[in-house]
Amino acid sequence: MGAAREREGAVESGRRLVLVLGGTSDARAVAELLDGAEGVRVLSSLAGRTKAPVRPVGESRVGGFGGVEGLTAWLRENRAAAVVDATHPFAARISANAVAACAAVGVPLLRLQRPGWTARDGDDWRRVASAHEAAAVLPGIGRRVFLTTGRLETAPYARLDDLWFLLRSVEAPDGDVPRNLELLLDRGPFAFDDEVGLLRRHRIDVLVTKDSGGTQTAAKLDAARELGVPVVMISRPAVAAPESVASAAEAAEWVRGTCGTVRG
Repeated sequence: MGAAREREGAVESGRRLVLVLGGTSDARAVAELLDGAEGVRVLSSLAGRTKAPVRPVGESRVGGFGGVEGLTAWLRENRAAAVVDATHPFAARISANAVAACAAVGVPLLRLQRPGWTARDGDDWRRVASAHEAAAVLPGIGRRVFLTTGRLETAPYARLDDLWFLLRSVEAPDGDVPRNLELLLDRGPFAFDDEVGLLRRHRIDVLVTKDSGGTQTAAKLDAARELGVPVVMISRPAVAAPESVASAAEAAEWVRGTCGTVRG
């Protein structure tokens, strides 16, 4: 019934449907910039991995589509005019699904991916390709680990019994975790002074993070530089997209051009 209402709304309103993928701050910014734009209806899609996601402005849906086939069918049935993939830089599967589905239906696709972080003078970064590689190098770097890679990839660290971990995530992990673990439930943005205090209070001697980019959680890197704490940086997976931009403003402008809209 909900899907039927979505299809009817797209047709009856005379507005062109733009699907924005992602529960990220970038996706929310796109929805806000396009709120009230003439001739376009924005529908934000959240993966549903957190129980209390931050909702964007306007319409939204929660949950997956059922892989490439499900997303292809959804785009066709809802007569989508364009898709903006503003998912997390590490959400490689949904991004690949979006590329395949949009190609199958002939729907324009834009990838919005914020620039990654760049090491600065004073940084001590060790680049790795995965959580498994991060776990492999950790014993040679430090003993008290600040783990900021989220709740879904804790299993690779579960057998590192000689190390102590402070895991910060929005929600508690539901998989294997290290034996010596303290959980800190929190959501960014985080301030520099608070991050310095956190590292000092827990005597952190190595930070593990993903190269997510952006400003929401960048203060931990500034704090690590200030205190001389080495960083194990997990590099982004490769994401192929026909067209990409680096900011929400550019994405909103692309939608207006693609759908022939103007700011309302």
